[in-house]
Formats: sequence, structure tokens, C-alpha cells
Amino acid sequence: MTPMKWFYSFLKKYRKLMVLGLALTTVVAALSIVNPYIAGIIVDDVIKDGNYYLLPKLILCLLGVTLAIGILRFLYQIVFETASQGMLYDMRGKVYRKLLQEDFAFYNKKRTGDLMSRQTGDMDAIRHFVALVIYIVYQSVLLFTFALLMVFTVSTKLALCMLVVLPFTALATYRQSKEVRPAFQRNRNCFSSLNAFVQENVSGNRVVKAFAKEDYEIEKFNKENDKFRDAQISASRIWMKYVPVFEILSYALTVVLMVYGGYMAIRGEITLGDLVKVNGYLWMLNTPLRMAGWWINDIQNFSTSVEKIYATYSEEPKVYSPHAGVVHERLKGNVEFRNVSYRADDEDIVMDINFKVKAGQTVGIIGSTGSGKSTLMNLLCRFYDTTSGEVLLDSVNVKDYDLYNMRDNIGMAMQDVFLFSDTIEGNIAYGRPSCTFEEVKRAAIMADANHFIMNLPEGYDTIVGERGVGLSGGQKQRISLARALLKDPSILILDDTTSAVDMETESYIQDQLKTIKKDCTKFIIAYRISSIKDADLILVMNNGRIIEQGTHDSLVAAGGYYAKAFRNQYGEIPYELLRDEEKKQQRSFA
Repeated sequence: MTPMKWFYSFLKKYRKLMVLGLALTTVVAALSIVNPYIAGIIVDDVIKDGNYYLLPKLILCLLGVTLAIGILRFLYQIVFETASQGMLYDMRGKVYRKLLQEDFAFYNKKRTGDLMSRQTGDMDAIRHFVALVIYIVYQSVLLFTFALLMVFTVSTKLALCMLVVLPFTALATYRQSKEVRPAFQRNRNCFSSLNAFVQENVSGNRVVKAFAKEDYEIEKFNKENDKFRDAQISASRIWMKYVPVFEILSYALTVVLMVYGGYMAIRGEITLGDLVKVNGYLWMLNTPLRMAGWWINDIQNFSTSVEKIYATYSEEPKVYSPHAGVVHERLKGNVEFRNVSYRADDEDIVMDINFKVKAGQTVGIIGSTGSGKSTLMNLLCRFYDTTSGEVLLDSVNVKDYDLYNMRDNIGMAMQDVFLFSDTIEGNIAYGRPSCTFEEVKRAAIMADANHFIMNLPEGYDTIVGERGVGLSGGQKQRISLARALLKDPSILILDDTTSAVDMETESYIQDQLKTIKKDCTKFIIAYRISSIKDADLILVMNNGRIIEQGTHDSLVAAGGYYAKAFRNQYGEIPYELLRDEEKKQQRSFA
């Protein structure tokens, strides 16, 4: 499908309104030739011949036509605006739904500001075309055609003289369209880049202030702003070059009428009333010639916006739900990675991953930064698809599940905590909007978040800022954990969820996690040994591979990477003494 066919697929729904609007525009254009014609009759039959009894009827006719044109013009503007707003609503909704269907790889490549400009500036250019440009161009073509035909009824020679300017107008229009198209593409690209830069810096304002880089960012902004200004000026130079040409061509018609038309009237080839008629039609001939350049700008702006929106819309996600995917109301939670490898951008991320987890077990994953820990969970949730091998849920390949049903069975507290600009209750209940307040509070208690929430001015009704601004890192992590727990999932994934909380809070959360339903399979990614030491299976990752796996005791006894990490975190305390101390702390905490 081409970008224009895609655009017409939205406009098709409103074709009846568009036909009605064009029909009203046609009537207005036809009525527009009446008043100059009546003016010619008044000059010839009333003023010249003295038939004054015709004057009242002619004046009433002039008033009636003017009133009808005003009413019809108001109606067709309402019709076109209604069609444009409806089409824009449908298009914006469909593009937004498609954006939500895109996978992680899509958002890794796209900037938020670019996507925002598609939904704002580019969409508005399309609305402007449908609401205004279509009927103005159509009406102007009709006015020019009707006026020229009326001039032919007055004098063929005078009409042919006026037609001399048309080839020059067509040539100028063609040349401007060729030059203005790349200028508008450059203009839209610079606008998107500027929009992306501003969005990024507004979101990251705390980092900018923390490093005192305001001047540096202002300098970068000025460069982006200069590029956008230069693109605007470059496009304006094209208009500056061609607009005077169209103005000269339009005034050439006036010269032709005044000189040659006046000469014909003096010689008696046409009457004075005929000259008045043609003069009345002159604006109908002049306006299309004068505005041709501006219309070309609007049309090119529209076509460029359609192409940019469609280019974003047409990118198909690599991860998609199968046509008839497997659906289970609740998964059991058995997980198996079978010879799994994942490669992105010609780089191996994880390789030869093999492990099996029974429903209800807890799996701890530890390893150095960039070792592929989070990637394993992204493959389990099908945020990415494996390059080779299989990820199995309840003995079914995750690629065969209905994507949304499968993810609905998984609760995830991500490493990069994202909170919406909503109440704390709304953020916790995001996965289950229909849940009761008691359920929200229970999840918050399990995540050790209830006490600090209740200390806030408005408690659970407190509005958090964008991305959770106003809360500490630990508070955001606990709200994110509560959000995941509230889903009551078959599989719970905690990606470094307690890194920003103190040891006492972490211990409390670990105890609460043990009270979750026995059939809930838990994956805990952490850097702290204390977060995963009680797991049924611990996976140790390095450079995209599982280098060790087993229980805490077996891995410490093996003396490998895990044992080294254990000693680095706990020192050289004898392991038996440490276990006894931990048991005492747990009893005292309980």
C-alpha cells in the first residue's frame, strides 16, 4: 500500500460528507458568476437604457445570491471541518494502537520526540489539508473555469488573450513543486529532531542540573534550533522566488482587461456592461493564479506528513501474536530454556542457555553487568524472540501463545522503574484496574510500601510526578513491586527490584514473597547474594552464558564465581556461623 492509498482508506469513511461539501462548493462557485453578470445588466439595461423598473428586482437578486453564498459557504466549511476532525481522530487512534503493538527493537531505534511529532505536527498538516486546502483548491479551479467560460460568452478574443498567461502559470507551478518538496522534507526532519531534543532534555532535567550542564545543553539546543530555522528560511526562499511570479501573472490579467478590453469597448466590440462583467470575473481569475504557489506549499506539506506517518506506521514488529495463539486463563508456571541463543545487531547477547524450572520454584539470577540477566527475562516475556532454541512455558513454545494472554499471566517489576503521572493507587492497580482498594493496600503492605504511602499528604491519592518524580528510588521500587504482586501472576519477575532499599526492608520483602501462592514461579535478578540465597535454583551468568547453576550451598561449596561474589559481599566469615546469624535475625524480625 502506498502512503496516499493508506490516507484515502481513512478518508473513505467520510466520503459522503466530502461529496456533500464538494457539491455545496460547486453551487457556491456557480452562484459566484451571477453577481458580476447582474452588474453588467445594471450598467447596460438600467443606467444606459434607462429601464429603472428593473433595478429593485436586480438588487433583490444580488442580495439573495450574496445571502445564499454566505450560508452555503458556512455549511460546507462545517462539513469539511467535521470530516477532517473525524478522519484525524480515526488516524491518530489507529497509529497510536500500532505504536503500542511495536516491539522493544522498534523503540530502541526511535526517539520519543520523533514519534510525538508524528502524532502532533504531521497529523495537523493532514487535518489542515482535508479541512481547508481541498475545498479551496477545488473552488478556485471551478471559479477560474466558470469565469473563463463567462468571458468567452462576452468575447472570444478577450478570453484568448487572458489564456496567454496560463502556460506561464503552469510552468511556474511545476517548477515550484519540484523545489519545495525536498525543502518540506528537510523542514519536517528538523522539526522532529528539535522536538526529540527538547523532550529528552525536559525529561532529563535533573541530570542536567546535577552536572550543571545548562549552558552546554543550551548550546546544543541552539544548534538544533538553528537547523530548524535554516530549513524554514530555505523553504521561505522558494516561496519568495515564486510568489512574485504568480502575483505578476495575476496582475497581467488586469492589464489585459484594462488595455485590450477598454480598447474593444471604445471600438464598440463589447459594451460597457460587458466590460463591467469581465471586471467582476477578474477576481475569480486572479485568485487562483495568485494562490497557486501557496497551495503547492500546503499540498507538499501534506504529502510529506503522510509519508512520514506511514513510514512509522508501516514498520511491522518482529515480535507479534500468532493468528490463533494458545490461550490459558492461568498458566501453571513451568519454564524451560532449551538451547536458547539471542543475537542483536550482529552481537551475541546470550548463548546456549539451558535450564528447567518447575511451577512454584524460585530462581535467582546473578552475574556481572551486561551478562544477559535481563535478556533472559525479556525472552521469556517475548519482548524479543530467540535467534535459536526454544523458550517453553508449560511445555509450549512462547511463540505459540497468544502474546497478550501470556503476558497477562506474568507480573514484572522492571529494572528501570516507570511510574505514570497518576495517583499511587492508580499506579499499583495498573495491571488490575478493577481491583478493590483493600487489594491495593495488601499488595503495598507486601512490598513494604504502605507505611511511607500513608505518611504522604494524600496517602494513596497522592499524585506522583512524571516517571515517579518526587519519590525516592527505593519508594519507586516498592510501588513497582506492589504493582507486580497485585496481578497475582503465574510467573513473577523481579529485575533488581530491591537494589535501592535497605537490608531490613529487603529481608521483609523476601519473607513476604514466601507467602505468595505456591504455584507462582518467581525469577529474581539481583546483585546481592542476600536476595537470591534461598532460591531453589541459582543461575550465574557471565558474557551471555550460564557458567554455574545450583543451590546456594552447592555453589558456595564449588568455589567458583558465585563463591567469590559471596566472599566479596560477606567477607571471610565462616559460612556456618553466617547461616546461624541469619536464622537468629529472621526469628527476631518475625
